[in-house]
Amino acid sequence: MRIVIVGGGKVGFTLAEQLVKEKHDITIIDQHEGALRRAADTMDVMVIRANGVSAAALREAGADSADLLVAATGSDEVNMVCCLTAKNMGAKYTIARIRNPEYTSGLEDLKRDMAIDMTINPEYATAVEISRLLRFPSAANIETFCRGRVELMGFRLQGGDFLVDKPLYAQSIQLKKLSLLFCAVDRDGEVTIPNGSFVPKVGDKLYMIGQPASLNQFFVMLGRFAPKIKHVFIIGGGKISLYLAEVLDRMKFSVKVLERDEDRCRFLSEHLPRAMVICGDGTDQELLDSERLAASDAFVALTDRDEENLITSLYALQQGVSKVVVKSNRQNYAGIARAVGLDSVITPKLITAAHILQVVRGMNNSQGSVMNALYRIADGSAEAMEFTVSPATRNLKVPLREMKLKKGILLAVIVRGAETIIPEGSSYLQAGDSVIIISRGSEVMDLNDIFLTEETGAAGTGER
Repeated sequence: MRIVIVGGGKVGFTLAEQLVKEKHDITIIDQHEGALRRAADTMDVMVIRANGVSAAALREAGADSADLLVAATGSDEVNMVCCLTAKNMGAKYTIARIRNPEYTSGLEDLKRDMAIDMTINPEYATAVEISRLLRFPSAANIETFCRGRVELMGFRLQGGDFLVDKPLYAQSIQLKKLSLLFCAVDRDGEVTIPNGSFVPKVGDKLYMIGQPASLNQFFVMLGRFAPKIKHVFIIGGGKISLYLAEVLDRMKFSVKVLERDEDRCRFLSEHLPRAMVICGDGTDQELLDSERLAASDAFVALTDRDEENLITSLYALQQGVSKVVVKSNRQNYAGIARAVGLDSVITPKLITAAHILQVVRGMNNSQGSVMNALYRIADGSAEAMEFTVSPATRNLKVPLREMKLKKGILLAVIVRGAETIIPEGSSYLQAGDSVIIISRGSEVMDLNDIFLTEETGAAGTGER
């Protein structure tokens, strides 16, 4: 596909990285030479130094014949005008990053008037992601499928957990009765899809998928079912914090926000009447202690500086706060955070890129299976995808034991009507099913991509 990205910042660069890997033809427009040089030096992309609003620049980038234009500059208004201009030129699909909360109420009218097919708000998407983690504090990360009927969670194995040093096939009958599946494991950065003989070790990050009730029961069995969170302490008063506080208020959480800028504090106080807004430095340990950080159920670090987020989060862990969530824009910092025990690390640019990538894959799909959700797990080393099975899907009604799946593919869950199925050898697919696939190393655009073809028949039958 021919794709034009206006804005080569964090979101634009990260999105371009993902799309280049999937062999798309990418052009980036940006006014900053440094951003363009970085993109050109690290990726096979065309770059144009210009204002993305310029019709001449858009035409030079090929917007008139583009399959997709993504406007991801720092200005909502520029992004909207870019989409309108590109659509009038002939671009087939446009996506605009719109971040200002003031546009939220009239977003549908804006989309219609500015010829925008889809809007993405990284800050709001991040806030929703964090709220999920706070709703289920036992998990390091959580993703939802099939309108909440299926969830995928990751957690770190600790010494004394009953799973440790025991093959999955030898686990208790009580565990096997639960409607869940261990679908991926991250061990020292190496991601595998486990089979029955896999032996979990201390320090492994296990990912499981299944019905929410079964996942809850599993954490009770593990002895790690944390009580529900009531009091949340947030450091940083930016857009993510504003959206998060609004979401948490609807969930009846008590929220405390610590922000150093006095004007921003006034703004937050006006827009968050039920939250406690404090003006101060989030790295000041005396201030944190005086505001009873240790009495909070959860701590969320959302300042603009990754270093501050890491330091304050480590202090919150040291003070015994049971759930700590940290925002990190740098991937290497995210790795450091996890290495020191901070498993719930949120990266807004990756969340945004995943949303857009799902749209791109749907547009690129010529075979008919609809991709309903796409999540990156294990630091992007694997993907979890939800598809709707179409009549064009191969191997309908064929038992799973007879299917030939590509290496690194796991058919994890089938949702059929009111039934949620953890697949066994006799399970099969039929049109209308929702299917959740875990993929490690295999590019899956369409559900038919999980099956071996005659040309790849020697590659094996998948990891199970």
